[in-house]
Amino acid sequence: MSSESTSPATREIDESMDEVGGDATTDETVTANGGQEASSDADLADSIDTKSDETNPGDPNAPLSVSGEALATVLDVRASEDDPGNTALRVAVTGSTMTEFAYALDLVSIDEKADDDLVYTQGTHDELTVIIPALSVENMIGSVLDVPANSASGGLVIRNPNTPDPLAGLDLDLSGELPQRVQAVLDQAVNPALASHGGYAALVNIEGSTVHVTMGGGCQGCAASAMTLRDGIKTMLMNALPEIDDVVDATDHAAGENPFYT
Repeated sequence: MSSESTSPATREIDESMDEVGGDATTDETVTANGGQEASSDADLADSIDTKSDETNPGDPNAPLSVSGEALATVLDVRASEDDPGNTALRVAVTGSTMTEFAYALDLVSIDEKADDDLVYTQGTHDELTVIIPALSVENMIGSVLDVPANSASGGLVIRNPNTPDPLAGLDLDLSGELPQRVQAVLDQAVNPALASHGGYAALVNIEGSTVHVTMGGGCQGCAASAMTLRDGIKTMLMNALPEIDDVVDATDHAAGENPFYT
């Protein structure tokens, strides 16, 4: 991603791509280079209907739509580019955590699009060109680029109804009895994903078809621990081991000393 921008508008976006109101978002940023034609794009941004719960007209089949407020924000940043009219917003899925995708958002020249990129416009007057790489399209269908529910946060969020397959690409060794197989999923799939937040999950016991786990490190006491269990640990274990009917969190979260989210 570009790191050349020093504009205040860009820094505001940089600081705010984060989890807001339970929406799956990332800390990726929209960045911009300095430019000379700020006035025309800034005027466009000022003229846009900025109701954040509505997307602006454009390609109705777009996998990622852009809300009014998000469109105004991007155009405001784009105004500092050398050639705003030939500058597109490129949004790509760059990876995933246990529960959500990670993204890269960049302002690039429209001429830099690849042959297989999806290119479309957003805005009442097609003000913004959006580029989605071919490999990212399927995972972004139905997404919305928007502003946070908490307006004080500033910046942008991506609300994506799609979630990653947490077991994709893994060759799990699921031999042995159920406790050994549960431990294998924790060791080979769950804990590598939790490690990015300084956390881990451990098997406590198994009662019938119910698995009891504890979470430690950054997951203990974390404000997102319930989502991590429901959408991450539980999903991974139950997808890998169909004989499991439930996964229960046995963690003493009140004793957490260094939660990732508070």
